[in-house]
Amino acid sequence: MAAKLKKGDQVIVLTGKDKGKKGEIERVMPQDNKAVVSGINISVRHTKQSAQTQGGRIPRPMPIDLSNLALIDGKGKPTRVGFRIEDDKKVRYAKTTGEAI
Repeated sequence: MAAKLKKGDQVIVLTGKDKGKKGEIERVMPQDNKAVVSGINISVRHTKQSAQTQGGRIPRPMPIDLSNLALIDGKGKPTRVGFRIEDDKKVRYAKTTGEAI
């Protein structure tokens, strides 16, 4: 199945502690059905100091399930993603406005 959400997409969180927050997808993990979004689902990781890195409490964005994310359309509203054929190419489009992404 083709990916409905890709790296670089602007998304909004639909459920959970970060509901309503917006961010950009940094990484998608399709095998786990999860994505890492910048500034969303922040968790503090305790790391040991090494020669290369400073130790301490480091905040990191953790993966969030794709079903809890919605793409933001041109008007800034959450939308579902569909696929259609335009000029012999498969393109993603926003279901609310109908415009290609």
